[in-house]
Amino acid sequence: MPASTLRVPSPRIPTPVVRTPGDRRRLSARWDPWILAAALFAAYTAVSVGRYRHMTTLSWDLGIFEQAVRAYAHLRAPVADLKGPGFVILGDHFSPVTAVLAPLYRLFPSPVTLLVAQAALFALSAVPVTRAAARLLGRRRGLALGLAHGLSWGVQRAVDFDFHEVCFAVPLIAFSLEALLAQRLRAALCWALPLVLVKEDLGLTLAAIALLVAWRARGRSPRAVRYALGVAVFGVAATVLVLTVAIPSFSPSGGYAYWDKVSDAGSPVEGLGTKLRTLAWLLIPTTGLLALRSPLLVVALPTLGWRFLSGDPDYWGTDWHYSAVLMPVVVLALADALTTARLSTRAWLRSYAVHLPAAVAAAALALTTSLPLAQLTEAEIYRKPAAVSGVERLLARIPDGATVEANIGPISRLTSRCRVFWLGDTQGVTPEYIALENVGGRYRDPVGYARVLHPGAEYAVAGEAGGYVVLERRTAGG
Repeated sequence: MPASTLRVPSPRIPTPVVRTPGDRRRLSARWDPWILAAALFAAYTAVSVGRYRHMTTLSWDLGIFEQAVRAYAHLRAPVADLKGPGFVILGDHFSPVTAVLAPLYRLFPSPVTLLVAQAALFALSAVPVTRAAARLLGRRRGLALGLAHGLSWGVQRAVDFDFHEVCFAVPLIAFSLEALLAQRLRAALCWALPLVLVKEDLGLTLAAIALLVAWRARGRSPRAVRYALGVAVFGVAATVLVLTVAIPSFSPSGGYAYWDKVSDAGSPVEGLGTKLRTLAWLLIPTTGLLALRSPLLVVALPTLGWRFLSGDPDYWGTDWHYSAVLMPVVVLALADALTTARLSTRAWLRSYAVHLPAAVAAAALALTTSLPLAQLTEAEIYRKPAAVSGVERLLARIPDGATVEANIGPISRLTSRCRVFWLGDTQGVTPEYIALENVGGRYRDPVGYARVLHPGAEYAVAGEAGGYVVLERRTAGG
């Protein structure tokens, strides 16, 4: 071939990628929810682990959940001896979802593992809330509502109160409602389906979400409507089966222990003031009442229903962890309502809608000064008190695998390595040790108290430190 006919391909020069300011802003906005979640995770972890380090745990719940997760991690039935010797926790509340933590706990066998996992799950819920709000309202307003959710009193109270299974429900509900607002109806149902494994009442929340999906799909997709209605029926059926079959089959009493809290509810107006205050806290600082314009509030009705029908005043108020699952609901209901309020023909409503995201974020920040995250400004939360170190050395004298009867204080320092029973509820088991938080001298004669608990055994003081006392059994026992 003549040389003149040869064609040498010219080298291809890659076209440089030029990012415009708009591209950079969009990329930055995509990371906003995750940056917020990371900051919230750090804050939640500091508060919950700080309480643990100070040995100011509020209840026995952390110990109960650790016993269950520890059992899952060793491929055993989830027995929580704190509820009674050999008590399978599925006979109390139906929360098999906690088994998800078993591999992590196997690597890091400590109650701190549960607290850090809970902080991560609560923080994760800020991602779909922020993302959904930003898609509907814009980047700044989305961040404001994400912050309002992350600093909401319901989430903060839950972070501060040990560990509870609802930490799984909050992100599931948030992701489900994000998908619903984006018209990704199948994804909304898929995110909500695992709620039946979180707690027995959340099947009704699944049903509420499914009904919303059916309502959104009406007139457009009859098949989607039928599928959503089927999921709603499944949610109700799952709740009924868990309450009447699953839990009773694991419970020593053969029933559901919390029916009494409903049967003892008394008059519907009992505790009305507390209930109304709870609703006010739920709707005013977090949503400025505008969430009432959104059908998403239907998702809050099952949780509010069983709480307000109960005879237990603890369920009516704003303490503890009971309101955490409501926070993503009300904040995303607000985001949904703002999309239409901003287009209202009424000028005052348009103005109110424009300024409300910043207002609820400011309210959340202001209220935080009296909520658990305010502890982040105190140096003490980052230091372990010397008295705690002394108590830990005392409890370390109890050997691994020992049987221990304890009250709240020592529980979370022992459940990762001992078989721990609740004080006064060993049901015939005579423990090798009794560990008592005795600050203030509540038990003036610990040895005499041990004799009352176990008349057939003799105990002696093995050590004391920081208001705690450990008794060791000196005689043979059952």
